Amino acid sequence: MDRKQSQTQHTATTLFSLSGRITETMSHSRAAAVCLGLLCVLLLARITGLCLYYNGVLGSYEKNCKTNSTAERDQLQSSNNRYFSCSLYHISKGTKLWTESRQDCLRRGADLVIINSREEQVFIHELIDKGFWIGLTDRDEEGIWKFVNGTPLTTVYWMRGEPHSYQGKDEDCVEQWTSFSNPEDSWCDTQCSELRLEVCEKVAYP
Repeated sequence: MDRKQSQTQHTATTLFSLSGRITETMSHSRAAAVCLGLLCVLLLARITGLCLYYNGVLGSYEKNCKTNSTAERDQLQSSNNRYFSCSLYHISKGTKLWTESRQDCLRRGADLVIINSREEQVFIHELIDKGFWIGLTDRDEEGIWKFVNGTPLTTVYWMRGEPHSYQGKDEDCVEQWTSFSNPEDSWCDTQCSELRLEVCEKVAYP
């Protein structure tokens, strides 16, 4: 075999070897792509299943809440108790400090009202025509307003210029005014040592 034939044979062998490696690499890539596709399908199925489950649970809860509320509303509702959604609200007859108001709510198995939606804000705004404490404070950290259950503040209904710590006073508690405001701007920060009515909120049908 002359030198030229030897080089040709060597080149052919090299090309055949490279072709085999490329084929093997492509085979591995296809397998990886198939596995990844299967994982995506399984993950999507899992997420869909969880969404359906939680939607079912939420729907069942809301249906049960409405059914129970309708059946027992007349028995429990009074001049000092009101219903909204799945919560029972108690309106105090006398005024207290913010801390005293919260303690009174806790003794009732409730807490100072926590605003979770605009609809709830409108509802409590129409409960009484005087200022009352709500469960919002920045006592733990100045300027960081949180509800008493630890929920951070996302939607606000401050009156114009509020919160402002009037005349440098330490105003760490929040009251809601109803007599000369609308639901969209009725919160006012004030000193926790002031006397106000209280509105307690308790989930009626957990």
